[in-house]
Amino acid sequence: MEWLIGLACSAGIAGAAYVKRSLSGSGFLAAVILGTVMYTLGSPIWFGSLIAFFVSSTLLSKWKKHKKEEAESGYEKTGRRDAGQVLANGGLGLLLCVANWAWPHPLWWYAFLGVMAAVTADTWATEIGGLSRKPPRSIKTGQRVPPGTSGGVSSLGMGASLAGGLFIGGVAWLLLAIPGQPAPDMITPAPRLAAWIGLAGLAGMVGSLVDSWIGATWQQMYRCRSCGREIEQARHCGKPAVRIRGRAGWNNDAVNVAGSLAGGAFAVLLALAIGLSFDR
Repeated sequence: MEWLIGLACSAGIAGAAYVKRSLSGSGFLAAVILGTVMYTLGSPIWFGSLIAFFVSSTLLSKWKKHKKEEAESGYEKTGRRDAGQVLANGGLGLLLCVANWAWPHPLWWYAFLGVMAAVTADTWATEIGGLSRKPPRSIKTGQRVPPGTSGGVSSLGMGASLAGGLFIGGVAWLLLAIPGQPAPDMITPAPRLAAWIGLAGLAGMVGSLVDSWIGATWQQMYRCRSCGREIEQARHCGKPAVRIRGRAGWNNDAVNVAGSLAGGAFAVLLALAIGLSFDR
């Protein structure tokens, strides 16, 4: 029954995104598989956190899209998310869910919470930060850079990053109210609730900042031969671009995975440091 419920829910949500051109065909298939397996092996809190990220990010990508076109024109991937993007954002979370199913322990949950907070924070920072009236600054040099530059950060984007992480923490806490589900950590006092949501907010920011740092240092970047713009794409203005920096294999998807991994690791370390309960 869990397989059927997971398949129906995943296909319905991913199908709506496909119709709205937020997912490509490969992205639709990857999202259905990822969601179905996570619902079956996890619980509503695992599946719901994933859906919260996906729905919020999809809506934000459509919000004031025309104002973000200039910044997005240099991105490696824009518009419809393909399988690579879906797996880069949700694949690590799925592995943690499978690990928790095979070897149950609350630490898997905190890692998952940090991962989902990181991918949400990074996406919110990109979508909302792209509307900043001030040009971003390079996280590496502090110098002003054109909107859309990999590794560029802004105060608006940083605020959106924190909000995205807090959003995931809040959604996960609300999902704990579903009767009968196995909760990773039943926290009831208000101070501990604040600590739990705050953990997600901080993990999201850390993951987003690591993403930006790697984007400014390791990510493959190119320069367009025609317009001279620094871009993530190997082609621009209809011509092959010149690679100017970055390490082989470090494309946008790889950077996203690294950022989410950092968010997950930070969440686990912070949970241990502040003494969140691991009693089952």
